[in-house]
Amino acid sequence: MNNIVAIVGRPNVGKSTLFNRLIQRREAIVDSVSGVTRDRNYGKSEWNGKEFSVIDTGGYVRGSDDVFEGEIRKQVELAIDEADVIIFVVDVEEGITPMDDAVARLLRKVTKPVLLAVNKVDNAMREKDAVEFYNLGLGEYYTFASISGSGTGDLLDALIDAFPVKPEPTQEEVALPRFAVVGRPNAGKSSFINALIGKDRYIVTDIAGTTRDSIDTKFDRFGFEFNLVDTAGIRRKAKVKEDLEFYSVMRSVRAIEHADICILIIDATRGFEGQDQSIFWLAEKNRKGVVILVNKWDLVEKETMSTRDYEAKIREELMPFTDVPILFVSALTKQRLLKALEATVKVFENRQQRIATSKFNEFMLKVIEAYPPPATKGKYVKIKYCMQLPTPTPQFVFFANMPQYVKEPYKRYLENKIRENWDFSGVPIDIYIREK
Repeated sequence: MNNIVAIVGRPNVGKSTLFNRLIQRREAIVDSVSGVTRDRNYGKSEWNGKEFSVIDTGGYVRGSDDVFEGEIRKQVELAIDEADVIIFVVDVEEGITPMDDAVARLLRKVTKPVLLAVNKVDNAMREKDAVEFYNLGLGEYYTFASISGSGTGDLLDALIDAFPVKPEPTQEEVALPRFAVVGRPNAGKSSFINALIGKDRYIVTDIAGTTRDSIDTKFDRFGFEFNLVDTAGIRRKAKVKEDLEFYSVMRSVRAIEHADICILIIDATRGFEGQDQSIFWLAEKNRKGVVILVNKWDLVEKETMSTRDYEAKIREELMPFTDVPILFVSALTKQRLLKALEATVKVFENRQQRIATSKFNEFMLKVIEAYPPPATKGKYVKIKYCMQLPTPTPQFVFFANMPQYVKEPYKRYLENKIRENWDFSGVPIDIYIREK
């Protein structure tokens, strides 16, 4: 299970630029006020062979009347609470500000590793200016320039060293499939699990507060056996003050990475919203199997073909990964819960599926012969052999004489043909073209 890194600090010190550099994409919003609160940024990064998740937070502000800045502050506090390691970014050009002091006071109380990262240090003079940050009382600091990337290597080396040692999974955890129940707050995750296990094990409430760790429940009924990972436990009421949307993303990051299959529960009365899409694509990026359950279907007024129209709308949002089971359920009335279980187990089996190399070649080479890769610059690509790789998730390699000329549209064509002949519903597929 990957570690989580939270990047915190006051507005406009370069947190989002550092985040973009770590995930190697320009994804984070740089504006530090209302837009940041609405769109949370999280991604995956890797350094020296170790993968970790990175969460970009809004700028930490105290004493402001702006309602958005109050929400940012709550979310930063939550990120600190949830992360394994915290990177505190400051700006060498402005030196220590009262807001930096406020963040430092907050961080001195936590027991987790905190890395003080001094940004915009791109020359020897600024290297000397950075010494003043010892006054924050957080110990050693690391200088870097997020725009050019200089110094980030040393910061990442220190980050990897600071990660806590994760306990090895037990034999039972290895043997049993792990199904994570994920989704936005109040979509019915706890109600769904309570309905499945036949007990009110999880507290169901409108208040969104949760335990720090995902709660596992061993499920052994109706001929199925697996671990259910819930993301909607309840904290003490005094602790329930976090922003709902950010919390669902934080919990989903952990739950998704720890699971084989993600059961994404959406609220039928609200539709397939941006938060649901974020969680879906997070599962897809992590190469997990996905089943979508539209919960509270009993509360929706039915019209002619309403189920079909609703499903078509969801699939449109999921483009291009549309080969995902979508079921309409009700945790309250227990409508179609057994079908939901069967679909989830089937997706798990699809993810485990292995295709014999001879059968795979026999089918795919005919497909390629019927529609070969388009010629580029007068050069023709020939694919003579293909196979499934021995990896935990479905990955296929095709050996070609000029792999560099095989573009993404043709890879999607190959994937579609694989899905037409073999059932990989709910499972992301990776296609690689290698030189023979």
